[in-house]
Amino acid sequence: MRFHLDSDQIAIQDTLFGVVSEVLTREKLDAFIDGEGDFEPDSWAAVSELEFFGLMVPEALGGSGLGLLEAALVSESLGRAAAPGPFIGQFLTAIALSSTTNETARDAFLDGVAKGKTISTFAFGGNWLPESWSVESDGKSARGEVRFVPSANAASLFLTGTKNGGIALVEAGDEVAINRHRSTDRSRPASAVKFDEAAAHTLFEPGDPLVQRLFDAALVLIAADALGGAQYCTDLSVSYAKEREQFGQPIGRFQALKHQLSTMALNVEPSRSLVWYAAHAWDEEQKDASRTAALAKAHLCDRFVEVTRDAIATHGGIGYTWEYGLNIWFRRSVFDRAVLGSPSVHRERAATLAGW
Repeated sequence: MRFHLDSDQIAIQDTLFGVVSEVLTREKLDAFIDGEGDFEPDSWAAVSELEFFGLMVPEALGGSGLGLLEAALVSESLGRAAAPGPFIGQFLTAIALSSTTNETARDAFLDGVAKGKTISTFAFGGNWLPESWSVESDGKSARGEVRFVPSANAASLFLTGTKNGGIALVEAGDEVAINRHRSTDRSRPASAVKFDEAAAHTLFEPGDPLVQRLFDAALVLIAADALGGAQYCTDLSVSYAKEREQFGQPIGRFQALKHQLSTMALNVEPSRSLVWYAAHAWDEEQKDASRTAALAKAHLCDRFVEVTRDAIATHGGIGYTWEYGLNIWFRRSVFDRAVLGSPSVHRERAATLAGW
């Protein structure tokens, strides 16, 4: 069986990367990295205006009625551009509100989230896996603390993992205290968020299979972000090797560099199929959807770290400088690898799910 993107999916990918690259200039990204903000409005507006936050919202609820594969293509393009902001949390919240039986919460928040007017991030906490979530909620208020919440200061809503594996939507307000961490990934600053009787809405009770399904979607979107970042670093390294000359010829002609660039390409291109299949399996609700989501997250995030390291080495001394900027993608790769569980955690999960 051949699996490839159709013309509409290619258009989604190309259109978004083109638009984000235009509005999120390198100067603007550098200014964000050097600043103290949690949110870059121009790239967010670009995604909102293209109505991509509503990709997975059913048409009956005002969305596009597409699948996780299309959302993963968006996440890949955003990772390639190192776009700042809680994009993955926004997608997850749109999925959750579209799937919940809590009509009050859906009616109150879905339209704003799908249009990008209401900003939401995820706050899962614990050791990331649903069984470790610890925030307590009775459906009206939430209590507890979650660490490493991306772009928390920009959010009006927090998609929060609750005790024993439920999910609630918590509203920002005076009852929510945010303490920003010194985060490795400066494109997506992380914070500790403390809920003290904050207004909350139960979306999924503990044990609801949709909780695991939502978590699997998060893994695939993180993997797609890693794929985009790895592709950017590979492309940048190939271009540099063609232009940088040493001993009267481009350094890309030297065998050692050829091997390194080939290894980078081999780390990226086969991984693309894994992300696509994981998203496809999720969309089709296949039996191996959870396992392939775990494998995609584990494999892509390891490859992202490896490719960014190789990219820095390919560039030599300039690759290590703050001004050149490869550190932005390297730091992003470290965050992607850690968030929602390490590669070793998800490989163990995949083995368990396979019955090994």
